[in-house]
Amino acid sequence: MAGDARSRRNFLAAGLATITCAAIWPADAKTRIADRRHLELHNLHTGEKINAVYWANGRYDPGVLHQVNHVLRDFRDGEIHAIDPKLLDLLAHLRARLNTSAPYEVVSGYRSPETNAMLAAMSDGVAAGSLHMVGKAIDMRLTGRSLRQVHRVALGMKAGGVGYYPRSNFVHVDTGALRHWT
Repeated sequence: MAGDARSRRNFLAAGLATITCAAIWPADAKTRIADRRHLELHNLHTGEKINAVYWANGRYDPGVLHQVNHVLRDFRDGEIHAIDPKLLDLLAHLRARLNTSAPYEVVSGYRSPETNAMLAAMSDGVAAGSLHMVGKAIDMRLTGRSLRQVHRVALGMKAGGVGYYPRSNFVHVDTGALRHWT
């Protein structure tokens, strides 16, 4: 009898744990970032690529983050800056929501203050205080998905800034305040 009572308690405890986990974790597995977070980036200006798991076993991989920083460096002057891991998470989540594992084509990642000032002087579309200068923004497109689709889904995520540049053929996302522009 004691064994039966323990079995019932174990069964009930397992059921309670399942219910608790279901309440904590999103039910929609397509939009949940998995235990392993993976990205594929292709820098259009340098031709460099990275295809790697940047987060696993509950932590970011410093070696992969270093590689990401290199691929997303300012291609004009070679300056490297740390990219915000939350930006990588945003990109991984965006890819999951778009139901693809295709690579991102990177138009612009990190920009040095000098590069940003030069670009801002040439165009009204470049913010003087751009989040590109602190590694919290990326201009990109996603292979196999239209800009309109990427823009719409990024807006729906409400995860930061989203800019839509159809004439320049890219979408901007960042981990700053919630805002959008075209």
